[in-house]
Amino acid sequence: MEGERTQGMRRFDKQAGGLLRLAFAVSVLAIAGCSTNAPSPEPVPEPEPVDPEPDVVIETPQPVTTPKEAVKIPVPPPLPPVAIVLTSGQTAYADVARELMQRFEHYEIYDLGENERPPVTVLRLINDSDSGVVVAIGLRAAQSSVAMSNKPVVFSQVFNYQDHHLLTENSRGIAAVAPLDAQVAAWKEVDPTILRIGTIVGEGHDELIREARLAAERQGIELRAHVTHSDQETLYFFKRMIRDIDGFWLFPDNRVLSGRALQQIMDDARRQRVPVLVPNESMLEIGASISISSVASDIAATITKVVREIQGGNFEHVPPISPLSAIRVRTNNAIRVVDR
Repeated sequence: MEGERTQGMRRFDKQAGGLLRLAFAVSVLAIAGCSTNAPSPEPVPEPEPVDPEPDVVIETPQPVTTPKEAVKIPVPPPLPPVAIVLTSGQTAYADVARELMQRFEHYEIYDLGENERPPVTVLRLINDSDSGVVVAIGLRAAQSSVAMSNKPVVFSQVFNYQDHHLLTENSRGIAAVAPLDAQVAAWKEVDPTILRIGTIVGEGHDELIREARLAAERQGIELRAHVTHSDQETLYFFKRMIRDIDGFWLFPDNRVLSGRALQQIMDDARRQRVPVLVPNESMLEIGASISISSVASDIAATITKVVREIQGGNFEHVPPISPLSAIRVRTNNAIRVVDR
């Protein structure tokens, strides 16, 4: 009996132990189950990417410019037809005529030296033509044109225009000599030792003498000038001044210079070793030291300019005598053309 009770107690203990182990296992599973079924914590969102701050660029404001319209250079109207009247066919006149032919599209040339038609007949033809301006080259052409033309006249290569009353309400002239300032400057360049120069001209050239004196003073040169009335008087004054000057400035005044007087001046100047400046290079052959002459293309360009002024209705604004701007210098075999 006691034994049975002991075995029963053992079986009970085993059952109780099994129950305890079973309960522990269940509780462990329950805990595990609770852990498995519980909601997972929400994930922390990653921060949104932030764009980098842009570089700040400060621009200097540019001025607002309005596009300019293209500058239109007015095209001058075509030059009018001209009548070119030559005193003769000598080279000095013919060279200017050739230059004019390059500048005018419509022209007629009349040579009074051909003696085929008298000047009055030539001018009648010109007056009846469609020429707008008469260009007279040389004294005879200028005299005839100014006296008989019913069209504006531009004359050139006339030194003593005052004696022949060539300046009128209907005429204008071109200087007969190269620019004086340029002449003296070129002479000084060729011969820096010149300090005193002399010149002799006839009456009516007071303005020429004044300009020549100023031109000489600008180069540090003294000008001694005399006004004469004949070739004999010219020789007299020349012989008196020759010993006191370093150079003689010869102007083309044929009223006070004959061929004989001119040769005498050249001979005396050579003996005294006084250089002579002449207005024409052909005179170098008779003993002149230096020639400074005008340039045919410059004369033609100046005539063309005056014609344009006349064409534009500006006749009253054209100076009585328009100056030239270029010179041609020759000493011995050296020739230079200078635009001053």
